[in-house]
Amino acid sequence: MRRLAISVPSNIAEGQGRRSRGEFRRFLLMAHGSLRELETQTIMAQRLKYLSSNEASRLHAMTAEIGRLLNGLIRSQKPVP
Repeated sequence: MRRLAISVPSNIAEGQGRRSRGEFRRFLLMAHGSLRELETQTIMAQRLKYLSSNEASRLHAMTAEIGRLLNGLIRSQKPVP
């Protein structure tokens, strides 16, 4: 879960460093995938009793907010016709 949590901003930073709108968008999509993996890991950790319901709810709320922000950023980087 830590690796995934670090992967999200790392992908954003790497994509921004590529200085190409298409590359940036590609890395944003990878960050989005990592975020979805983190959400899945949170669900599994709760089911396996590694996380309490409160901890899982808190993490879900945080990943949902990050997802909304990331989706907005992805939409803003649509290819120019």
